[in-house]
Amino acid sequence: MAERRMRIGELAEATGTTPRALRHYEQAGLITSARAANGYRLYDAGTAVRVRNVRRLLDVGLTLDDVRVFLPCLDGDVTAGPASEEALRVAAGRLAVLDERIAAQVAVRDRLAAALRQATGAHVRPVA
Repeated sequence: MAERRMRIGELAEATGTTPRALRHYEQAGLITSARAANGYRLYDAGTAVRVRNVRRLLDVGLTLDDVRVFLPCLDGDVTAGPASEEALRVAAGRLAVLDERIAAQVAVRDRLAAALRQATGAHVRPVA
């Protein structure tokens, strides 16, 4: 049985994104599609996982260039990540920036939790 393929609207709905964003990801070389005889773009089911991984990386503030570097790692192919010494150095720098952003978010969360605790007298646990 052939693998089910989705049209762009179905993929957008399945991943909670827009067809425009999907076309942008495709133009950036992050996802690929096949063309049906009628001209529609068709995506395999595995593309939905990749789109979710792209969004995870973009949501934490990485650029499209960063996404190209780290996407194979989220896809489960760590050997396809940065290979050259320069690429590894750049990737380490990107991770350091991400660490700084996370630390800043944690600091803000902790200050907010302390303020709420002071205002209400109750311990506030962050919801994951």
